[in-house]
Amino acid sequence: MPSSAVPSSRPDETAYDRRRLRQWLAGEARADGVSRRRMLTLLAAAGAAGALPLSAPAPARAADGDTIVKPLPPEAFVRHGTNAETRWEALRGTGHHTPNDLFFVRNHTATPRIDADDWRLRLWGSGLRGGPGEDRAVEFGYDDLRRLPSVTRTAFVECAGNGRSGYATQQGETVSGTPWTLGAIGVARWRGVPLAAVLRRAGLSPYAVDVQPRGLDAEYVSGGENLGRVRRPLPLAKALDDVVLAYEMNGEPLPPDHGYPVRVLVPSWVGIASIKWVGDIEVSAQPLFSPWNTTFYRLFGPAHPEGGSAPLTRQTLKSAFELASGATFPAGRRQVLTGRSWSGAGPVARVDVSTDGGSSWRPARLLDRPRPDTWTRWSVTWKPRTRGATRLLARATDTAGRTQPDVSAFNTQGYLFDAVVRHEVTVV
Repeated sequence: MPSSAVPSSRPDETAYDRRRLRQWLAGEARADGVSRRRMLTLLAAAGAAGALPLSAPAPARAADGDTIVKPLPPEAFVRHGTNAETRWEALRGTGHHTPNDLFFVRNHTATPRIDADDWRLRLWGSGLRGGPGEDRAVEFGYDDLRRLPSVTRTAFVECAGNGRSGYATQQGETVSGTPWTLGAIGVARWRGVPLAAVLRRAGLSPYAVDVQPRGLDAEYVSGGENLGRVRRPLPLAKALDDVVLAYEMNGEPLPPDHGYPVRVLVPSWVGIASIKWVGDIEVSAQPLFSPWNTTFYRLFGPAHPEGGSAPLTRQTLKSAFELASGATFPAGRRQVLTGRSWSGAGPVARVDVSTDGGSSWRPARLLDRPRPDTWTRWSVTWKPRTRGATRLLARATDTAGRTQPDVSAFNTQGYLFDAVVRHEVTVV
């Protein structure tokens, strides 16, 4: 996928996807909720060929009334249907971690209200050890998880469509999906249990290949078709690497809108992988497909394969000013501009800022030690002299050698916008 190279030490998702598509062709994979036509399109794109042999817990009650539980003051959020985008000006001065009450919300349906005492996490499937031809199931309660050794990780969660509005406003291109600006991201300090530890306690089989968490929110209907509850498979290599079953966020129990009692955290990957309100995890000896890695969360368009790219994994590179669009500044007065930059491929090593629409650039001062899976805060001074409209630009470079481009490669669903964003302001 454009400007989204994965470090060589990480699993090759494209090769993995091609292999499991071929396994589906041979009748060795499952594609629950995915049409045969969609699978054949993906197979054609992957260059697969050959013969075509064909052969859970109830969702929790949704919240009454609104689809989001927490308050959404207009000075802090922009509402997009079942979703809420954080205003960047509200983050100025909040520190490295996004306060829970300012964290963006991405819901397919409505936030469910779940009692931790009644909650169970069920691990099941052909990828767990059991008798010949049997699927084994193991359950963990909330207290069971909290008694296991925990880890704490600072990491961002970001919607794959964050920045999507830029395709229209900067590039004049029509895309589908929620018109996020740059506020569909937040960084938190997450505490929980490594998924690897839970998988091994459940009895991981040497034949396991895919791990598919599923949420307890209501079933999702798209285009008149019921796609079931949100679920998305992870390659076993990623599941055993750095994935966490998180039950705390910034030192507090997860708020309802962010996955209480337990969510999946998949550092550096697109947010759809970090399933909220997780209720069961299928561990499979067969490759798995769902609508969320076939119809959605692939790249479609003229710059991509006819049947779409491999499923999206790592996030792309972005920068944002902690500033409202259209802000005004007095001429001749010194200003300190602040912002944040982040990447899914590695720490942000450099940020350059332009205060004249891109005619000149200078390096910003980094306020954090660059670290993977999170953003780097930065600042730059500016003394505007010329009255009128101008554009502020910020361009990040990460340790994987990627730099934000001027134009993002188009895709029909508007994912992974990585171009430098033009932030309009006025000097008075």
